[in-house]
This record gives sequence, structure tokens and C-alpha cells, in this order.
Amino acid sequence: MNKIAPVFEDICKAHDLIKPLIHRTPVMTSRLINNIVEAELFFKCENFQKAGAFKFRGASHAIALLTKEEASRGVATHSSGNHAGALALAAANKGIKAYIVMPETAPQVKIDAVKAYGAEITFCKPTLEAREETLKLVVERTGATFIHPYDNSRIIAGQGTACKELLEEYPNLEIIMAPVGGGGLLSGTAISAKSMKPEIKVIAGEPKGADDAFRSFYSDKLFPSVNPKTIADGLLTSLSQLTLSIIRKNVDDILTVTEESIKQAQKLIMERMKILVEPSSAVPLAAIMENREIFSGRKVGIIVSGGNF
Repeated sequence: MNKIAPVFEDICKAHDLIKPLIHRTPVMTSRLINNIVEAELFFKCENFQKAGAFKFRGASHAIALLTKEEASRGVATHSSGNHAGALALAAANKGIKAYIVMPETAPQVKIDAVKAYGAEITFCKPTLEAREETLKLVVERTGATFIHPYDNSRIIAGQGTACKELLEEYPNLEIIMAPVGGGGLLSGTAISAKSMKPEIKVIAGEPKGADDAFRSFYSDKLFPSVNPKTIADGLLTSLSQLTLSIIRKNVDDILTVTEESIKQAQKLIMERMKILVEPSSAVPLAAIMENREIFSGRKVGIIVSGGNF
């Protein structure tokens, strides 16, 4: 269920459905950063989205499409952070129960946010196996509908609305960038970008210490994320077969970056633009800083994924 790749029409329908529920986030620029990288950068600031991240778009869309019976039983997911908060808030806004499985190592700020939105948290060991097994028990106990953080076409369609808004405001962009973890944001972004402007380049940024998407993209199989080591805690998960298939079809390149570059990019955004961004959000700028020859003189849109850390 919900494992078929969405098309741009699905993203447009999702946008119409969630417009009253989400912020149309601002697009910001920095002359100083532009001078440093010798390109024109346009930052779509999803750190200003409700719940602090783009994830609220997908969560709102998935919850809006629940049947009355499904809504009465609530929703459940496993997440280390932003999807947990987004689903908890979207469920609270709809007046339904949310059951969230979180690894015990999840950032405290994200745990606090989920609690504040009224969700019931069940903690587990920080492994995918533990997350999935604990979630299975929660769903069996509650009957809640599992809403996967990214392996879900309704989630992907919702995430694609951020890029749609960006290209509606700045149709002259030549490159669109997003970070990649599980691939929900990148998948939705790529579908919107290639549908609205087929000649545009879609490039993802990924930490070298969590480069499973890069390896999967450039091989004939899906590589799982095994012991990823990066400050970008939102990019620790593996792609799914669904997101990998969309990314292979629509994405032009994935660039991996060092931890030092991520830290420098995050510091640059916060110091020069005066906005709080989490490390995952800084990965695309880090990729630009490490690969200036690709972006020099180009107009580049960046989906700033979130500001929770």
C-alpha cells in the first residue's frame, strides 16, 4: 500500500490539500555566501516550517488522506527526530492519537517536541531492527496505521511540494539541491523539479560517513546504511526500493561531503544568514563548497530541510 511512485499530479493534489495546514516557507539569499561560492543560491527555508522541518508536509498529507476508521485508531511510526515531531503535530492538529517509536539515543530536543505535541513515545535500542520490532508491537497493540518516514508515496508527494513552491517563485533556477537520507525529500523534490523544468539538474548531498545512497545510486543494488557516522543525524537511514527507483530515474548526481565541510557550511549559514539550521540542512551547501566547479555561475535552489538540533 502506498508503494507506487507518485507523479507530479499527485504532488499538485497534495499541495492543494495541505496548503491550509502548512507554512509557505520563505526563500532567502545571502550575497556574502554567493560571493564565497561564486554562484547564486536560493535557500528554501523549511527550518521555518511547522514542527521545524519539511517533514510536516508529508505527514500532513498522509494524515489528511486517512479514512475515518483509520483516523479513529491513530497513526504510528518509528523515527529518530523530524518525522516523529511532524507526525505528532499533524496528528494533534487532526485530533487523532500518534504513537511514536524513538531510539533511546534520539536528540533530547526532538524527544521534547514529540512529547509536547501529545504523542505517546516508546523507546527502543538504536538499531533499525529494534525500531521495526518495537513498532510492530505498538501497531499490534493499538491498531494504528503505520506511516513510514519516507517509503510511502503519500509522504513523498507531500515532500515534493517544497520544491514546487520554490520553482513557482524562481523558475530560472538551473540546479536544485537537497540532502539525502531515506530519500523521501529528494524523491519528491526530483519529481517536482523534472516535471516543472525537465532540463534542470537535480543534485543531492550526502555525508561521506553515511554514503549508502551514493553507493546505491552508482551500483545495481540497494546498500543498507550500516554504522553511519556523521553529525547529520537526519541522514542516517537507508533508501528504500521505492525512493531508490525514483532517484535513479530523476536525480543527476549525488555528491558526498566531509564532516568538516558540513560544520563549516552550517556555521556559514547561521553566521551570515542568521537562521538556525540542523547539520543535515547544511549538507547541500557543503557539497557546493567542495565542488565549486560544478556550480560556478549557476542559479541553485537548495531545500533547507530543517532546524531542529
